[in-house]
Amino acid sequence: MPRIALEALKELATRALAAAGANTSMAASTARALVYADARGLASHGVSRVPQYAAHLANGRADGGAIPRVTAARGGAALIDAACGLAFPACALAVEEAIRLARGHCVALAAVTNSHHFGVAAYHLEPVGAADMVGLAIGNSPAAMPVAGGSRALLGTNPIAAVFPRAAGAPLTIDLSLSAVARGKLMVAAKEGKAIPLGWALDRDGKPTTDPKAGLEGSMLPLGGDKGAMLALIVELLVTALTGAAIGFEANSFFVDEGNRPRIGQAFLVIDPEGLAGRAVYSERIETLIAAMVAESGVRLPGYRRESLAAKAAAEGVDIPPALHEQLLRLAA
Repeated sequence: MPRIALEALKELATRALAAAGANTSMAASTARALVYADARGLASHGVSRVPQYAAHLANGRADGGAIPRVTAARGGAALIDAACGLAFPACALAVEEAIRLARGHCVALAAVTNSHHFGVAAYHLEPVGAADMVGLAIGNSPAAMPVAGGSRALLGTNPIAAVFPRAAGAPLTIDLSLSAVARGKLMVAAKEGKAIPLGWALDRDGKPTTDPKAGLEGSMLPLGGDKGAMLALIVELLVTALTGAAIGFEANSFFVDEGNRPRIGQAFLVIDPEGLAGRAVYSERIETLIAAMVAESGVRLPGYRRESLAAKAAAEGVDIPPALHEQLLRLAA
């Protein structure tokens, strides 16, 4: 299996996306986010997505020339239009705006509409943690899960991520999908011809399946049953009703090359601890909880394993399946 240095992989992904029609900023920011995922062991959201994105650009599901812009702003809130481009430039602008607004308002919400797949949710919160602020990222996606009590897919898997900075040490980073697993894991399993565990997905007839292709054609099971479905509904409403973005069932699957422009939504909440109990109190409370957590053998701080993988990947590179590597090279050419 080819091992590729992160910078080389980023350059290859950038060229592949640019060749498919992405403008310079979009290609570079997207490649950066995808390699971030691969470096942290999240291959389902890494450069394995480049062929999918390239097909969407080529087929008009995403506009490679899109330039995101702020279309509404009031107090500590802002709305960014991704203009149906790939999500990463618009999300970067939203996070930048949220941090700027939070400096003056203590709390800020920047949301994105007319967007696309936004990758690893926690990726977008790195600048928030670096600014010593607390952040929350949410987003919806094409329908893949039923609502509580339902049987047909209406909601996306709707990830949630959070970052909590520390005075000394890397931030705590929490990232989860509201399906039992991220749908991208089924995509990877399908490509590799591997079975999936029972409890991940249902086929189109609503029956449990170990076939990832059948799961992709059917629906995902929510994390925690009806409670997970309810959380997904909360995310869905926040990122669509407040932004005008498409509801999950209005967007065609990301896993097909042709279809409509997804027009989904994301939102980023940023909080400056200084505006509430104060940074000293915040830090004391964070460290008190962390000390209690790590006092128990086997407890891992969220996000820390991924960062250790990233450090190793920075030094050694990452392994890419041969078929994917060849596909990237063809796309880049």
